[in-house]
Amino acid sequence: MLDMAPSKQAAAWLGSFAQALETRDVAAAISLFADDCYWRDLLTFTWNIKTMEGHAAIEDMLRETLATTKPATWELSGEATSDDGVIEAWFTFETASAWGQGLMRLRDGRCRTLFTAMTDLKGFEERKGPARPLGVRHKADPNRETWSEARARETRELGASAQPYCLVIGGGQGGIMLGARLRQLGVPTIVIEKNARPGDSWRKRYRSLVLHDPVWYDHLPYIPFPENWPVFTPKDKMGDWLEMYTRVMELNYWVATQCVSASYDEAEKVWTVVVDRVGQRITLKPKHIVFATGAYGPPRQIDLPGAGQFKGELLHSSQYSSGETFRGKRVAVIGAASSGHDVSVDLWESGAEVTMIQRSPTTVVKSDTLMDVGFEIFSENALARGITTEKADMIVASTPFALVPKGQQALYDVIKARDAAFYDRLRNAGFAIDFGHDETGLLMKAYRTGSGYYIDVGASELIIDGQIGVRSGVAIESLTPTGILFEDGTELAVDAIISCTGYQSMNENVAALVSREVADKVGPCWGLGSGVKGDPGPWQGELRNMWKPTAQEALWFHGGNLALSRFYSKYVALQIKARMEGVAAPVYGEPSNSGR
Repeated sequence: MLDMAPSKQAAAWLGSFAQALETRDVAAAISLFADDCYWRDLLTFTWNIKTMEGHAAIEDMLRETLATTKPATWELSGEATSDDGVIEAWFTFETASAWGQGLMRLRDGRCRTLFTAMTDLKGFEERKGPARPLGVRHKADPNRETWSEARARETRELGASAQPYCLVIGGGQGGIMLGARLRQLGVPTIVIEKNARPGDSWRKRYRSLVLHDPVWYDHLPYIPFPENWPVFTPKDKMGDWLEMYTRVMELNYWVATQCVSASYDEAEKVWTVVVDRVGQRITLKPKHIVFATGAYGPPRQIDLPGAGQFKGELLHSSQYSSGETFRGKRVAVIGAASSGHDVSVDLWESGAEVTMIQRSPTTVVKSDTLMDVGFEIFSENALARGITTEKADMIVASTPFALVPKGQQALYDVIKARDAAFYDRLRNAGFAIDFGHDETGLLMKAYRTGSGYYIDVGASELIIDGQIGVRSGVAIESLTPTGILFEDGTELAVDAIISCTGYQSMNENVAALVSREVADKVGPCWGLGSGVKGDPGPWQGELRNMWKPTAQEALWFHGGNLALSRFYSKYVALQIKARMEGVAAPVYGEPSNSGR
């Protein structure tokens, strides 16, 4: 077999695997995997987002799921490739209830990593392409209801005489993308947003904010950005795009609406949700609620002894909108991650005297470097090679989280060597740099703790040149009436303090709106259980609680950056659609509700 061409090897492996599954010969299926193997599944076998690590885990999953899954029709799609002894091949398949696709990686004839993902529910596929809606009835009818009239009726009735099946709490990028996915699947959904307009969560940020990720990484589902869109999207342009998107995708999107309370009736299997819509209290009865309130929860406030005696202005970065009010003032920015850097630059551009208080080392990566070596499959070059954003998403998703650190270590070896002089200059300016406890850099920090990193788009040069001051390596003892007293006895006189100290977990929003009991039951979101500070074990193998069933029935979390929201919104929507249509969706695996 090892002497065959890559596609023949892949076809032979897939045929053997299909035969083993069809006959439910689990032992034969397991023998096709390498000893250090991984199978990551998005819904097809597990109705979960789950990675099985090793023979025993895969065996347990197959023994529990094969009878109901009934996988069949495994076929290669396209030619397999071979690189450094690893054969990579895409394939399609089906289960009793869904269509699926996946990616295998073989070494020495056995599978090292297998990735399977649901593409559509059988009988409930999205109406697109040849199955798109006609848009008109070609028949004279005095009682005709036009498209716009039907849309207006739906808008009037949903939330009044008709109840949504799903309520999405939070109408930022994540809620909007999920709303679009659910609408395309025919799930009656209302998205609620506290701001006055879609996109205001971007418009209301500080004036200089621009997305740090490139356009190829940031597309929304169904409507990609046009080819003349800037590589890095300015915040107001992003806000306008989101507003346009909600209209074109015809979302039932309630602005100026906040959730007041929510409770779940375990017997009736329905939520009672009270919302305030432009001052009017409305009670909704959805079957499912999704918290799409960003990647994180409420602002994290740190204890600052003496805060009561400080005579200047003290606020969290979530309250910060512009540096104009601080022109000519001395401002301390507590925090040296992304928000700390961005706020510092905005203040400096507005004419403030800025000092950054760095409480722990930061992973810094130059934007140009990251574009060159870190976003290779999200680029114009990738598109020229046939790697669309959708295919790139699948490539990223196909790598088990347990294997990501090794690749990131190699990437940051390249980055550290390439930008060694830059890092020396930054350290010489008094700024503390690290690349994570295992030298895995920005991405693993994002997954594990969501903090401690910055993509440099200009702040670092200001720090190197002394335009933004830095106090690092010394803790704050207390605030004084006129500034900050440090533990080494020095004092920094400031007129204002901006705390860029991050946010709590998304389950804290559940505590505020549902109950402390339910919030504790579902546990925190994000993090892998890696054991590093801020991300304690046990090892999860997936991000906690994100995009999958939680310990609270009919409660979901959806969020992350634009790329994660784009990709995983599909799988949240498929899970909710299955439940609406009564499709059997037995969940394999326990909810990831461990604490941190």
